[in-house]
Amino acid sequence: MPAGRAWPLGVDWIESENAFNFAIYSRHATGVTLLCYSEKDPATPVFEFRFQHPAHKTGSIWHCRLPVKALNGATLYAYRVEGPHDPDHGHRFDSQKVLLDPYAPSVFFPPNFSREICARSGPTDGRAPLGRLPSPEAAAVTTETSPRYTCRDAVVYEMHVKGFTARANSGVTPAKRGTFAGVIEKIPYLKDLGVTIVELLPVQQFDPQEGNYWGYMTLHFFSPHQQYAQGEAFAEFREMVKAFHAAGIEVWLDVVYNHTAEGDENGPTYSYRGIDNDSYYLLTHDLRHYINDTGCGNTVRTGHPAARVLVLESLRFWARSMGVDGFRFDLASIFSRGADGTMGVHEAALVAEIGLLARLFNIRLVAEAWDISSYQLGRGFPGMAWLQWNGRFRDDLRSFVRGEPGKVGALMQRLYGSDDLFPDTLADTRRPHQSINFLTAHDGFCLYDLVAYDSKHNDANGHNNSDGTNDNRSWNCGWEGDDNVPETVLALRRQQAKNFCALLMLSNGIPMIVAGDEFLNTQRGNNNPYNQDNETTWLDWSRLEQNRNVFRFFQQMIAFRKAHPSIGRATFWREDVSWYGANGPVDLGPESRCLAYVLHGTSVGDDDLCVLINGHGEGRPFAVPEGKSSEWRRVVDTARPSPSDILETGREAILEAAEYQVGARSIVVLCRGQR
Repeated sequence: MPAGRAWPLGVDWIESENAFNFAIYSRHATGVTLLCYSEKDPATPVFEFRFQHPAHKTGSIWHCRLPVKALNGATLYAYRVEGPHDPDHGHRFDSQKVLLDPYAPSVFFPPNFSREICARSGPTDGRAPLGRLPSPEAAAVTTETSPRYTCRDAVVYEMHVKGFTARANSGVTPAKRGTFAGVIEKIPYLKDLGVTIVELLPVQQFDPQEGNYWGYMTLHFFSPHQQYAQGEAFAEFREMVKAFHAAGIEVWLDVVYNHTAEGDENGPTYSYRGIDNDSYYLLTHDLRHYINDTGCGNTVRTGHPAARVLVLESLRFWARSMGVDGFRFDLASIFSRGADGTMGVHEAALVAEIGLLARLFNIRLVAEAWDISSYQLGRGFPGMAWLQWNGRFRDDLRSFVRGEPGKVGALMQRLYGSDDLFPDTLADTRRPHQSINFLTAHDGFCLYDLVAYDSKHNDANGHNNSDGTNDNRSWNCGWEGDDNVPETVLALRRQQAKNFCALLMLSNGIPMIVAGDEFLNTQRGNNNPYNQDNETTWLDWSRLEQNRNVFRFFQQMIAFRKAHPSIGRATFWREDVSWYGANGPVDLGPESRCLAYVLHGTSVGDDDLCVLINGHGEGRPFAVPEGKSSEWRRVVDTARPSPSDILETGREAILEAAEYQVGARSIVVLCRGQR
């Protein structure tokens, strides 16, 4: 058989020769056999081909080219890889295992697929996932032109594809609930809310038997998760992206390149472990175990060329062939580790390479800039290509809103754009829009639970309530949970939720909200529902009707932010902002919970904004810090009932006195026309 070529990795259709080219990386293998199957019997190969050295090996890549007629009608393929099973030297080859090609065009799960069997010693024929051969008739895929938003207009909405529409009360066509197609039916809702970017929790094919509902146990980095589709997952995913783009909404993916579904040494052997364990994973000094800086059993060796190429090729595929506009990288500080797992003694090649890829394909990059043993927020991701989830923003605003003392200074810094984390010095110029400001995310309390629970309630997860963070910085407003809650407590919870929303939308940087927070969806106090594929995590759309006033507040605050370019700027506010206390200079003392500021808009062609913030448990009189009271119009007062809590353009209330009584735990926004 022809030797074929060593690139590209995976399987490539050669039309001129009516043949497939196969290429797989394995530096330490002593033998490789290609297995080809039909779907009628995915346990018994209809054709096998053993690679011969040196004809079918170049460097560390095994390769061959086979005519279609030689494959005996096969539509599926996998490998057996021979080599030393020597954990003392980092090798876990097992020629009995059927192995999925990391670069396979897509994944086929045989009817008898079993994670449990793949984790045991012995053969896995008919029980392991296989790759699909590409269809020679498949047409080249083109992607639609997508929108791109500035820091002024960008509002991110984190969403779980299944959980968004899984409930019957989502209003989605029954057959489409929990799918890409179901998400399409809710796009008008997202347009009405005003979000401009959706960030989807992992949709790359994850292990359907592992139990991670969120999708953070990726099995294959080149396929959409089949369980989110009614039919052909690639086509349905592309249709969803096309529909979002037509609605003027960007699509970002949460991607998990820091670990895989194979887990630790007791986990299943699907692919990487059996192909070249030492190349794909970081190992402990004794080489027998996996470094677990991800908390998921293993850590991908992203400093190694094999893993770096895998990540870059996967990103290129999703950007060019699937139309994705951006990526949020889970535990991205893993990318700063060298091939030996150490940090700080090398340049993070993969970080720079992904940054270059972003420039070439005009995609956005967002780092979760930490892992279990490293916290790199504000550093570790140089250049303008990288945005970062701002965990400090989350923590500081939660602390202030729940009433902790001494947090006024931290609140100022977060509103300003977190210049302590993203400084625009001459040596290292950063921008406030590199901060993704968020208060909640998929892990941790959702917004309603943040104001309804003092402690986590994770018993359903099966870990005796030991999982999930204890550092929630939440406050239940005087009543734990949702049983027999007095109306006064419910009213305060709604007000606190509006306070969070207001501060988020008034802050320099890019705001992110989580699906359901805009109508106070609850997870009943579970702050780590990673394994809850049920009504705990499926959005309860009945709460939209119960909390229409909260939804309206979110909607109007998003619109207000977009209408005022003063807020989300490409640079820090600097001389355009003046800070005050309730009556005079800012009080940064330990018992201070009041802050006011005026953001002047002349330099960006905007109105002036005056914000009065009272974090005390009782009302406080605030002096209007600048100008005459009659110059100012009240837009927001979270202490007032809806619809007076936020007034639409043209209906603002003119101030009648030089002093404004700001209610307990509330925020007031005033506007003075300059344009």
